[in-house]
Amino acid sequence: MAAAFIHPSAIVDADVTLGADTKIWHFVHVSSGARIGARCALGQNVFIGNGVRVGDGVRVQNNVSLYEGVEIEDDVFLGPSCVFTNVVNPRAFVQRKQEYQPTRVCRGASVGANATIVCGVRLGEYCFVGAGAVVTANVPAYALVIGAPARRIGFMCRCGERLAAGAAVHAVALEEVDAIEAQCQACGARYALRGEQCTALP
Repeated sequence: MAAAFIHPSAIVDADVTLGADTKIWHFVHVSSGARIGARCALGQNVFIGNGVRVGDGVRVQNNVSLYEGVEIEDDVFLGPSCVFTNVVNPRAFVQRKQEYQPTRVCRGASVGANATIVCGVRLGEYCFVGAGAVVTANVPAYALVIGAPARRIGFMCRCGERLAAGAAVHAVALEEVDAIEAQCQACGARYALRGEQCTALP
């Protein structure tokens, strides 16, 4: 694998780890102690705060800031100008660096353009946050959420296609609780739907 590429206009501080094949584009600033995995792409004007962890295969589009306390797992997509916070009740004249609340974006999740993620939440695996949504609570795995505040309107397949309501075909046993099975019309993957939970089936 090739070494990381850093555009001449980017600033990468000391004590930063960059994985192989990662690309750091125009006017990016990666702060001290950050760890960026392999095969990532950081678009124009991205900021990575002190000690932030970014997994492998992550795509961070233009104008995104990942502040201290944000953790991004593998294969996450962060759309242009989406916003992460790390303090719930900021004041310019009150020091709250000891009150940062962690935010975790789990494997395979997608965050749409201009969405806002209020700190202290967890975005579940392969969830999908619609453009412009304001997320104020945890998002379940595979959930599709939109609006302000964000609400779940469905579920998404791992491949990125919405699971249609009509895809439910029959009840299946899942941990002794009846669930509805849905199959992705694009890739054929099967899921068990049970209330607010969506679980991939073998």
